[in-house]
Amino acid sequence: MNCTKCKTKAVISLPRHNAAFCKGCFNGFVHDQVARAIKSEWMFGKEERILVAVSGGKDSLALWDILLKLGYRADALYVNLGIGTYSEQSHAKVTKFAEVVAASHGATLHLHTVEQEAGAGIKELAQLIHRPTCSTCGTIKRYQFNRVAIEQQYDVMATGHNLDDEAARLLGNVLHWQEEYLEKQGPSLPASVEGFAKKVKPLYRLSERELAAYAVLNRIDYIVEECPMAKGSKMLQYKEVLNRLETESPGTKQTFYWGFLEKQSKKQPTATTMTEKDRAVLHPCTSCSQPTTAEVCSYCKMMVRAKTVVPR
Repeated sequence: MNCTKCKTKAVISLPRHNAAFCKGCFNGFVHDQVARAIKSEWMFGKEERILVAVSGGKDSLALWDILLKLGYRADALYVNLGIGTYSEQSHAKVTKFAEVVAASHGATLHLHTVEQEAGAGIKELAQLIHRPTCSTCGTIKRYQFNRVAIEQQYDVMATGHNLDDEAARLLGNVLHWQEEYLEKQGPSLPASVEGFAKKVKPLYRLSERELAAYAVLNRIDYIVEECPMAKGSKMLQYKEVLNRLETESPGTKQTFYWGFLEKQSKKQPTATTMTEKDRAVLHPCTSCSQPTTAEVCSYCKMMVRAKTVVPR
């Protein structure tokens, strides 16, 4: 099997593109896909400051690596959730990458530890406040990523969601006809109200397999295991279904998600835009000032409850 572009020996085949690439051409392909995503969705420019949400996994570390190599001003934030050895290992992977790769580009790694603020790791905290672990985790990560982006005056926050993630999320939203979520599923969400950072997903044109290959070929040391808290997740079930379809018909995920984005872009403007809707219902939390629909945001409520039940 030879590289489609330069005809030397290929190291990876991409059935959905009917192509194969050597290492150099594959890296060029990956960088080009990210550059196209950034340009087509007006995500950010070279002078803007970007905060990358990193977890220690292949997608977020690959995103940080790609943005730095493309010449963007990209720092990162890692939230240590306190999930035993899993968090210890992921923390080590992120720190190693920051010291070996990011530092050479002058990039900074910000760290936040849940246990230091809440007094417990995410699993124990969720049990104490009687909330599902994934829900608790999502609330904390969204809050902290947005907080650091706003406080440190970043222009945009970038996450490592890939094509598989977005196709699975779209499948779940369509199955349950969650129109509010469908409306906000694009790769670029504006800072609709003061206190919210702009959020983008530069990897939406790349599959999970392609990003895993990029990480391996570029010697990015990442944590391979899935989060132990994700066992039984609906998202993993949706991914499994889509993987089976992709095996039978390469390009299914791309057709599904990109087709959705194309139809969304052609929709006639409604009387009330997403930004207008947000501004109508969101206002500053009386405790932390981040946007919320209630008097006190869910994160602050969680922290108050944690400090009540977690022994000090």
